[in-house]
Amino acid sequence: MKCVILQPSYIPWRGYFHQIQKADTFIFYDDVQYETRGWRNRNRVKTPNGAKWLSIPVLNKGSMVNETPINEILIDPTQNNWQEKHWKTVRQSYQKAPFFFQYEKLLAEFYCKKYDYLADFTIDFTIALARELGIEKTTFHRSSDFPARGRKTDRLLSLLKSVSATHYITGAAAKNYLEEEKLRAAGITLEYMIYDYPEYEQLYPPFDAQVSVLDLLFMTGKAAPKYIWEA
Repeated sequence: MKCVILQPSYIPWRGYFHQIQKADTFIFYDDVQYETRGWRNRNRVKTPNGAKWLSIPVLNKGSMVNETPINEILIDPTQNNWQEKHWKTVRQSYQKAPFFFQYEKLLAEFYCKKYDYLADFTIDFTIALARELGIEKTTFHRSSDFPARGRKTDRLLSLLKSVSATHYITGAAAKNYLEEEKLRAAGITLEYMIYDYPEYEQLYPPFDAQVSVLDLLFMTGKAAPKYIWEA
C-alpha cells in the first residue's frame, strides 16, 4: 500500500501529480498550520509578459492566519471577483495553446463555483485535474478525517497506519525533518521523489518548469503523462 501525504495546493505543478499517480492512497494534509506566501493559495502561469502569480485571497486576521489550520482558512468573501480574474488571465494566456479548448469547460465550471474554504476549493480542483491526467486508481483522503496523534513524524506515522500503508513516498525536502528510523521500526519503507522531467514546447519562451500543471495540459493534452511519470 503506497501512500503520499501532501498539503493541498492551488493548481500544483506536475511533480505534485506525479506523487498522486504513484500513490494507492493520497492524503491531503489539511489540518496542519497554514503558512502565508506558500503554495496553498497561489501558483504561477505563463503569460505573454512572463510568469504571473495567481493568488486566491484569504481572510487574513493579522498574525492569526499563521496559527490557523489549512482546512479552516476562509476565502475572503469581499474579493468576490478573484475567480473571474484568474479565469480571465488563464484564458487570455492560453487560448492559443493546442489543447486549451479540451479543458476549457472544466476550468470554466470550477471558476464559477463558490467555495467558502480554501482547502475545499483546491482539493476538489486537484482531484479533478488528476482524473483529467488519467489517474483513476488513487483514492483520496484528508488528514482531518483521522484522529490527530502526535506531531511531525509521529503524526505522519499515525496517518500511514490509519490507511494500512506499507510504503511512504515523499519529496526530498523531507530528509531535513523526517525521523526515518520510526518508519523502519513500523515496517514502512520509504521512497524520496526524484523530479527529472523533460521539457516540452511552451508558449512564450524560454522554458519555465516551475509553473502550474495547467501549462502542461494546455500544451500537450492527453500526452501529458509522457512528460511526468512516463518520461
